Amino acid sequence: MADERIIRYIEATERLRQGDYEVEVPVAPPDEVGQLGQALQALARELDARRAELQKLDLITARINAGLLLDDILDNVYDDFRALIPYNRIGFSLIDETGGTVTARWARSDQPEIHLKRGYSAPLAGSSLQRIIETGEPRIINDLLAYLQAKPESESTRLIVAEGMRSSLTCPLIVNGYPVGFMFFSSVRPGAYSDVHVDVFKRIARQLSIIVDKGYLVSELAARQATIEAKNQELVRLNELKNSFLGMAAHDLRNPLSSIQLIASVLRDKTFPISEDERTALLDDIVQQTHHMLALLDDLLDVSQIEAGKLELRCEALPMPEFVRRIVERHAQLATSKGTTVTLRHAESGTLYADPTRLRQVLDNLISNAVKYSPPGSTVWVDAHQQDGGWRLTVQDQGPGISPADRDKLFTDFARLSARPTGGEKSTGLGLAITRRVVEAHGGIIDVDSTPGQGATFWVWLPAQPPA
Repeated sequence: MADERIIRYIEATERLRQGDYEVEVPVAPPDEVGQLGQALQALARELDARRAELQKLDLITARINAGLLLDDILDNVYDDFRALIPYNRIGFSLIDETGGTVTARWARSDQPEIHLKRGYSAPLAGSSLQRIIETGEPRIINDLLAYLQAKPESESTRLIVAEGMRSSLTCPLIVNGYPVGFMFFSSVRPGAYSDVHVDVFKRIARQLSIIVDKGYLVSELAARQATIEAKNQELVRLNELKNSFLGMAAHDLRNPLSSIQLIASVLRDKTFPISEDERTALLDDIVQQTHHMLALLDDLLDVSQIEAGKLELRCEALPMPEFVRRIVERHAQLATSKGTTVTLRHAESGTLYADPTRLRQVLDNLISNAVKYSPPGSTVWVDAHQQDGGWRLTVQDQGPGISPADRDKLFTDFARLSARPTGGEKSTGLGLAITRRVVEAHGGIIDVDSTPGQGATFWVWLPAQPPA
């Protein structure tokens, strides 16, 4: 007569096959048949736990998959996967298009500091990660300290050990047979991955591969769209700048050209009575008008050249006392007609590596502006001294100062200030904007210290060596 327990076992096996893991079978007496019952019951419990695990994974991946951008997806992985895998840190790396380099793209940890950061890269060929890609199998290291001792050349292991990690699980991410990257789970506890099922990790890796690849593609499209939008905005800005150039040129060139045309007509008309002194005055007026137009055209060309990214610095070692002194002496001569004194108060010995033409342009703009807005009989002081690994150049005047409203637009294109030149000089409104661009091209800073009614001190700081 057949043992009734065997019949129960057969029924339980059929229920297991149909996915019903809540089975109870007789296990006594503890003979060979009873031992079979115990094994069957243990299998049912393990299958039931595995089913719950996979159901949880499906729910988590469904929620994660609802994200669009890669960083959002990875943040969701970090928040939700604790129910399936023990970890204190998750890292994500991408394989480049050539398949030659692995680069860290994202990392998150509950530890105080992350050492293996975004941008860290290493060759794939010959590395332990290459073996993971070739086999498609997750890799478990339950003692990272021992692994580092055996492979002291592994810089990535050294970095995560420095973060406090003691065990790791590496899942390859493969989409349609093509490797795209890796997901790294790490724990501060040694042996954290000793009692885990590799097949669960395989399923996790498959799910993550598809999700992460989708997020990466969407993120790339979003980044490209943002780049295109930024370029469109830049084109709009450049178009507005072009229109401003044309408007500025039309406005500021029309009056001097009309004046020159009128004077030329007068001089050409031999019947028009005119003294030699009047003739000289008219010719002087033509010279002044042409100087103004040339200055405007030079400024417009400078701005357009800088905006087009064609400002090339030809830097050389400049002995600062001699360089600054020559510029100040020239402006001192020009300012005498206005009764203004331009003085080099202090020029420290030393060398600055800069473009002499462009640096002269900077000082010319600042000193000529100081003279232009200073009252007759006042003094403009120029200083040059070394500071914070570079040079600080200052131009101080005794003019009306800068109002808070003017300060915000000082270094912008076509700035029109409330203060007016004290000698009726003309301005293109571009000088300080060009000066700012030249200073920034040298890696420097320009600003002004001023109290309305008490003059202004424009200062420039330039590094001893400009950026490459």
